[in-house]
Amino acid sequence: MSTSICWRCSSKALIRSLRHASIQSRFPISIPALSFSTTPYFQLPLPPKKSSGVKATFKKGTKSLVIKKSKKQVENRARRPAPGERKALRKRIVLSNVNALEVPEMQDISAENMYDRRMEGQVLGLPGPIVDQLRAVEAFKTTQCWGLFRSPGTLVRRETVDMGKMIADMSEEQGSRKTVRRVLVGEKGSGKSMILLQAMTMAFLKGWTVINLPEGHTPYQPLPSSPPTSYIQPAYLANLLRNLPTANPHLANLQFTQSPTSSDLPVPITPNISLAQLASLGASDPENAHTIFNLLVTDLLSPGRPPVFFGLDGLAHAMQPGTGYTAPNLKPIHPHDLMILKWYFNFLSRDQRLPNGGIVMAATSQSNAPRVPSLELALSELEGPITTRAGQLIPQKERNPFMRYDERILKTLRKGGGVQVQRLQGLAKEEARGLMEYWAKNGMVRERVSEGFVCEKWAVSGGGVVGELERAVVRMRV
Repeated sequence: MSTSICWRCSSKALIRSLRHASIQSRFPISIPALSFSTTPYFQLPLPPKKSSGVKATFKKGTKSLVIKKSKKQVENRARRPAPGERKALRKRIVLSNVNALEVPEMQDISAENMYDRRMEGQVLGLPGPIVDQLRAVEAFKTTQCWGLFRSPGTLVRRETVDMGKMIADMSEEQGSRKTVRRVLVGEKGSGKSMILLQAMTMAFLKGWTVINLPEGHTPYQPLPSSPPTSYIQPAYLANLLRNLPTANPHLANLQFTQSPTSSDLPVPITPNISLAQLASLGASDPENAHTIFNLLVTDLLSPGRPPVFFGLDGLAHAMQPGTGYTAPNLKPIHPHDLMILKWYFNFLSRDQRLPNGGIVMAATSQSNAPRVPSLELALSELEGPITTRAGQLIPQKERNPFMRYDERILKTLRKGGGVQVQRLQGLAKEEARGLMEYWAKNGMVRERVSEGFVCEKWAVSGGGVVGELERAVVRMRV
């Protein structure tokens, strides 16, 4: 009978055991004996892990392993700005600086000296009541340097005297009822917004009713029963009616003379109510602001009322096709479909007249204005070829046959519609010198205002551009 293990295999096993015994005698290491098992290796339990000295625990309910506790976060105890606080701070307008020097000999603008040629080139102050009225109509801009001086003042330039003479003549000629429609154009920093502010100041001094449309993007809604769908802005109109009695104090002495039907009145109106009280009714409820505003404007245009001044700064923003408002079909709303802008464009295009006379004035903006080819073409056709101070002739723009123009904008500023285009250029050297002397009296100019200094800054500012002159003399420090 043969054995199951041959002698060769048994001898190899014996030799292997002898070698293992000799190694163990030289290196006494305890080798654990493995227990015999018939379980497959992939079902055996995992060997114990070596401890690393850091106690690792699992958070209850999570799968993330936390090795070390995180540091306690420092609580931010600073007060968060309230809703609208940052916007109010960004749009805040400071009209005085107590650290600036006072100019004792500066005169205030008045109804007598606003068209005096002897005042040309001087800086006149704005009276306190006029400042409150201008603030109510939002005539001041954040880009203007009002906060650098002790009190607000404005430079009387040649265009200012011409504007004052025109307003004075229209106020004296009660029977003529003349209406002026004008658009102010010019390069960036040429003083278009300031001329508009000066025109509103003179209208306040003459007792006119001033309505200015400030910039703003407010909620809107469709106007019911309007065959082409039109849109109104209740919050915008309510704010406009709220500031109207403050800007025009004489409305408290004017009674509402219209007799509309009861269906036209959103709220019951007491008899002999003043126009200031009527404006307050519309300001208290934005849903009724549109109807109240139409009633108020209709009464202001009735016979026997003072002339009206309508102002708008930023004509390109108001006429751009993409107004930022969207119709229910996701198409942009045309600016002529917004009732407040349509109302203003009707006065500008002579579609609606001013029976008592007045001025409809708009100013373009070149700092952040969108490009509106239809507006540029219409203004170029109204203005014609331009001759600069250097004698350079800029031809009139021609219609591009490959570009689509907005006919509604071209119709508003059509030829023969009575709209005048006034281009503002740089200051004369005498006007620039008077402005720099005023800055020096306020302590904003350290150099001596000499003839060489005036010529240097006038040339650096591109021929007396007011914005560049202010930057070169007041804001820029070497």
